[in-house]
Amino acid sequence: MRVDGYAHDGYEGVRRVFQDLVAEGRETGAGLSVWRDGREVVRLGGGWTGSERRRPWTHDTLVQPYSVSKPFAALAALVAVRDGALGLDEPLARHWRGYGDRGKEHTTLRHVLTHRAGQPRFPESAAGLGALDDAGLRNSLVAAEPEYAPGTRMGEHALTHGHLIDGVLRAATGSTLGEVFNEVVRPALGLDAWFGVPEPELARVADLEHAHPGWARQQPAAPWLTVPEGPLDTGAVNSRAWRRSVFGGVNLHTSATAVAGFLSRATDPDGPLRALLGPELHEEYLAPQATGHDDVFGTELTWTLGFLRDDAKIAKGGIGGSAAWWSLRHGHACAYLTRRLDDHSRVARIAEALGDDLSVMPMRGQRSPSSS
Repeated sequence: MRVDGYAHDGYEGVRRVFQDLVAEGRETGAGLSVWRDGREVVRLGGGWTGSERRRPWTHDTLVQPYSVSKPFAALAALVAVRDGALGLDEPLARHWRGYGDRGKEHTTLRHVLTHRAGQPRFPESAAGLGALDDAGLRNSLVAAEPEYAPGTRMGEHALTHGHLIDGVLRAATGSTLGEVFNEVVRPALGLDAWFGVPEPELARVADLEHAHPGWARQQPAAPWLTVPEGPLDTGAVNSRAWRRSVFGGVNLHTSATAVAGFLSRATDPDGPLRALLGPELHEEYLAPQATGHDDVFGTELTWTLGFLRDDAKIAKGGIGGSAAWWSLRHGHACAYLTRRLDDHSRVARIAEALGDDLSVMPMRGQRSPSSS
C-alpha cells in the first residue's frame, strides 16, 4: 500500500512510524497531519479509501472519527450561548418542553457538555428505534430517568451527546445542530468538516472497516453503544443515508488536515475560534470544567466543554483509533484519522514519535464532578 505526502525536516521519525503502520498492514487507510507555528509540517495519507483499493487516501479524504466529533458538536451549542439563546447553567427544561420530567429538572447545558447529564446511553425503550430516527431518539431521552442525578457523576455520553445538544438547540433556537454547525461554525473556522455530508462531497468519504470480526463486541465501551443498533455497523455507517444524516456524538466527517489545523489555532487569542465564541466562551470551551472518575473510560480524567485535558495536552479520541490533540508542552497539533477500526496503539506510536503521551490523566486541583 502506498503512502503519499510530506514530512518536514525533524519529522522523519513520524513519517517512518506511519509508513511502518501501513507496511505492516496495521493501517489500511488513514490520514496524519501535524501543525506547528501556523503551518502543516506533516501531511501524510496511507492506504486506500475502501476495501476495493481503487482510490488512494489523499489529504482531503473525509472519514468519520467517532467521538472526535464531540468537540465540534459542542461548538454548535456554544454559538447559541454566545447569541443569548441558551445559558450554560440554566435548566435545559426552560427551553425543551418535557425534558425536565423524571429527575432531569436541573440538568444544564454544562452538564451535557461535560458528560455529567446522567444520560450516558440511550434507554432500553429506544432499543427498537433506528439510528436515523432523530425524533424518536430525542424523545426517548426526554421520557427517560437519568441513570444518576445530573452533576453527581461522570461518564462520556457516547451516543447521546449530540442528540441532547440537538434537542435543546431545536427548542431554544429553532435550528438543528447540523444547521448551526454547517452554516455558522464551519464557515467561521474555515473547516473542511460536515455534520451531514453534502451530496457533492460524498465521493471524498472513506469506508470504515473492522480490524477483525469481533471488534465491536470487544470494546470496553460496548455497554454504552448497543442502543440504537447501527453506529458500529459498517453496513450502516458506510451508507449514503448515514453520511447525509446528523448523529452529532459520532458522525462528523472530516480530514486529518482539517482537525489538526483547527487545534493548531484553538488556543490562539487572535484566532478564528476566539473570534467565533468571544473571549469568555473561548476560555470556557478549553478550560478544565470537571475532574473525576469517568464511568465509560473507567479512569480519572478532566473534561473541558469539549475535550479531555491534562497538564500536557488538550485532546479527544474516538472509538476505532482516531485521535487529535494540541500539545501544551511542545506547541504542535496532531490528528490521526483512520478508517480501520481497531485500538489506539497506532496513534500512540505516532504520539511517541512526537514526544507526546496520549494516556488520559486528571488535572490536579480541579473541581470534582459533584460540583455543578
